[in-house]
This record gives sequence, C-alpha cells and structure tokens, in this order.
Amino acid sequence: MHKSIRLRLSSLMFLEYFIWGSWYVTMGTYLFTNFKADAIQVGSSYANLSIAAIISPFFVGLIADRFFAAQKVLGVLHLMGAITLYYISTLGDFGSFWWLILLYTLLYMPTMALSNSISFGQLKNPGKEFPAIRVFGTVGWIVAGLMISLLGLENSVLTFRIAAFSSFLLGVFSFFLPDTPPKTNSDNSLTAILGLDALVLFKNRSFFVFFISSIAICIPLSFYYSFTNSFLNDIGVSNTAGKMTLGQASEFFFMLAIPFLFRRLGVKKMLLIGIFAWVMRYLLFAYGDLGPNMWMLYVGIILHGICYDFFFVTGQIYTDAKAGSAIKNAAQGLITFATYGVGMMIGSYVSGFITESYSTTIDDETSYQWQQVWLVPAYIAGFVLLTFAILFKDKLKSTDSTN
Repeated sequence: MHKSIRLRLSSLMFLEYFIWGSWYVTMGTYLFTNFKADAIQVGSSYANLSIAAIISPFFVGLIADRFFAAQKVLGVLHLMGAITLYYISTLGDFGSFWWLILLYTLLYMPTMALSNSISFGQLKNPGKEFPAIRVFGTVGWIVAGLMISLLGLENSVLTFRIAAFSSFLLGVFSFFLPDTPPKTNSDNSLTAILGLDALVLFKNRSFFVFFISSIAICIPLSFYYSFTNSFLNDIGVSNTAGKMTLGQASEFFFMLAIPFLFRRLGVKKMLLIGIFAWVMRYLLFAYGDLGPNMWMLYVGIILHGICYDFFFVTGQIYTDAKAGSAIKNAAQGLITFATYGVGMMIGSYVSGFITESYSTTIDDETSYQWQQVWLVPAYIAGFVLLTFAILFKDKLKSTDSTN
C-alpha cells in the first residue's frame, strides 16, 4: 500500500474515534452536572446510540452502498454531525438535548461502517493490514480522553464543541480519501442487510447460546459505558476521563494477544474468561474506594481489555469461523445488530432504571448507592457466566472450522 494512502486511512480512523471519545465517555457526568438529569434520563440518552445502531444498516445498505461513493457520504454525514454537535453544546434543557443526541447518533453510526468500507477497499490483505490501521482509532479515543481529562472539561460544553470541530475536520478531509464507489453488485435485500441469512446458524445449539449470551452480556456492558465516569467523579477520583483510557490501553494489548490465546485456549475458555472479567470488574467497582482499595478501581478499569476483547473480539472470530464464506457478512451483521443494537439498548435502559432506584435526593442534591448499583451487573454477568459454562459445548480452536 502506498504510504500516502496508509497515512490517510490511519488519520481517518484516528479522527473517527477521537470524535466519539470526545463526548461519549463523559456525557453522563455532563447531564448530571448541567441538566440535573436523573439516571433514567442518562440511560435513555446512551440508548440513542443503540437505536442508531439498529437503524444505520438500512441507511448504509439501502442508500450509501447502492448510490453514492462512500467517502462522499462520510464527508456529508460528518459535516452535518459537526453542525448538530455544536448546536447540542448550546442547549439548556434535557428534552432538546435527547432529541439532538438521537439525531447526531443517527448521523454518526453509519460513518463507522463507511470508514471500514473505505479502508477495506484499499487493502490487498485486510487480515494483516487492517489492524495496523484500525489501531489508530483506539489511539484517537485515548488521546480524546486524556485531553478532556487534563483540560478539566468532563462536565463542560466544550466536549461537544471539540467533537464538533473534529467532525468538521473529518468531514472536509473525507473528500480527499481514496475513491470508494458504490457496490453495484452487492446484495442489498432487506434479508442480507439485517443478516437474516445467518439465522441458519441457530441450528447449532452452541452458536444460539453464544448469540443469546452476547445480548445478555451487553446489559452489564451498558452500566460501564453509561455510569463509570459519573461514578468515579462522584466518589472523588481526579482526572477520571484520563484514567479511563487505561481501559483502551489494555484493550490494545490484549487485542494483540488474542490470535495466540485463541489457538491455545479455544473459544469456550476465551469467552468464559471474558465473561468472568465482567463479574470481577463490577465487584471491584462495588468495593473499591479512594483509600486503601483504590487499586480495585484501577484494576476494574484495566479489565476492560479482557472484558471486551476476550468476549466481543473472540466472538467475532468465532462467528466468522462458524459462518463460512457464503454468509460471513450476514453473520457479522446479525451479531452487531444484536449486541450494539438490541443488547445495548436494553442495557442502557436497565442500567438507568437500576441506578435511579439506588438514588436519594435531598435539597436538590442526588446521591447514589454505588456499591448496590455495581453489584447488579456483577450478578447479571455471573448468571450469564454460569449459563454459558453449562450450555455452550463448542471446543473450536481453529478459525478454519465451519462445523
């Protein structure tokens, strides 16, 4: 690959995830501080991303892939997103904020698929070349978190304005990306877009167990995304957004280790380790504090690499291996729809209701029983762990198997 193309694709990934990381992690803290929102409202705001994840395949499959060059659609969406993000930063009431965040996530979520499509379109060997480009997305997320933390902007409107400026920058930059014309011969039927071709995989009981477990584990995942930043700020942890980037750093490390560990441990052990890490993370959050148990909070954050990579990335590898060449895309689409769409949407609302149920408001000041809050996702993850251990029988260790 030509160096200029590699540089442009790497910059694309950096900005794509820098934008997301600029506002997403600290949105709960922003809502609690500026709008005096309750936990249910925070959960519903995070659920908007899942609503967008459910809808975006229709847009990408039925419109973007069929009629327009991917880089042009990417540019327009990010320019529109920049305007929306800036307008969000001027709002003073939660109702308007909720609807504008929904609009923005509807604009943003398709850009993730488009960014991947543009990158894959330039790669001769995606399996080897793409990770070295995609890793810049993780770097972008980390840089965003560190910048927001070091500047003390976690509850500031500037998080959205930084995201708006970055979105504008990427919107303009997108028109200088390599041309990725519409897929005139792609299967854009509703069945293909939703991944329904992959339903045949449900004939395999272990895959069905994995599918249901993937949705279920997104409930505790939503607790982490929606309330960790608010929790850490509430108990007095400093530079919270910066400290939370330790999770992305560990994600980067464990991502590199997955191919080796997959061959050594096999899919079941990898997935079980991932689920077990969720249990441990929330127990550590429940009993950690600013005193002698501060280490628990750090370990809980660092466990993000195992939580995410060992379950979700391993799950993507497992799905790819089970699907076979004919329905690989459909199978991945179905898993993404189920997890980031259905699972995360359920989880966002559940986490909001649970957190609100452990709140107390006195003289307009709301406090949360965080230990009780974090024990709930620990119990949920523990139930998923036990069920998965009993029902999942697949011993797959090779990514070549389709049985």
